Amino acid sequence: MIILFLTMTLNTILVSGSSLSDKVDQNPPNMYKNPEEKAKIYCSHSIATWNRILWYKQSDRQLQYLGNMVAGSALPESGLDEDVTIGGSADEGRNCTLTINSVSVSSSAVYFCAASYHSDGYNPAYFGKGTKLTVLETGQPVTPPTVKIFPPSAKECRNKKDDIRKKTLVCVASGFYPDHVSVSWEKNGNGVKDGVATDSAAKRTPDKTYRITSRLRVPADDYNKLGNTFKCIVSFYNGTENVLRHASIKSIQGKSEGGMTKEKYLKHLQNAKLSYGVLIVKSCIYGAFIGFLVWKLQSSARKYS
Repeated sequence: MIILFLTMTLNTILVSGSSLSDKVDQNPPNMYKNPEEKAKIYCSHSIATWNRILWYKQSDRQLQYLGNMVAGSALPESGLDEDVTIGGSADEGRNCTLTINSVSVSSSAVYFCAASYHSDGYNPAYFGKGTKLTVLETGQPVTPPTVKIFPPSAKECRNKKDDIRKKTLVCVASGFYPDHVSVSWEKNGNGVKDGVATDSAAKRTPDKTYRITSRLRVPADDYNKLGNTFKCIVSFYNGTENVLRHASIKSIQGKSEGGMTKEKYLKHLQNAKLSYGVLIVKSCIYGAFIGFLVWKLQSSARKYS
């Protein structure tokens, strides 16, 4: 992904998703702070001769420039709403720091560093992976999610594009705070990416917690194949480490195309039980009728003897 953002005063073009971005290291990836606490983010790079690190704040889909460090000289942007300090060094293998000296709720955002080099002309700058900072709300405890998987609807239609029956598994993670989560899927212990659609962001609920939904769409044959297990895994940052919560669902027995699905199997089983019951009743009636005839014949024989 290339971020189309040009800083004319710094002659810098910002780029992410490049192999050079792998040489930009930013820590920590997640951070919780209480109001008025200090937050410090670290950035370093391993690109020879590069000596500039730029800092940005991303919130509400906007990227705000905070300042930069050239070698050991800090150049913070003026007129910022937040009190930030840039320190350290931007040289290869050194740590450059961004410090937010007293955080507030408005400080909650994703912060990025980008490595570049100082010269005339337009130079590329390569992003780190970002640090997500959340300033905790008073009285709102850090709470991990509850995870549930809902099975496919029995009435789910064929895929009109390729005429293949599909089944959609729905995973819902709810009741968590704050919204530092990621969702992944597994089939029989192996990661799955095809057919996955996850909400772009967790949604706030009336109880001030968050909720996120992910869907996995698979061929009906996969879902109906006995032995397949599908698992939804939610990674949640609890302030110290990432903890995992998950839910799983096992496939049902049967075939999806021209075979016996679970619904059909249960229907046939019920019909078989009913037919068997009727057969037993008929057998009892027939046996009673035969018994009556035998008794009648025996009575008649004794009468005429």
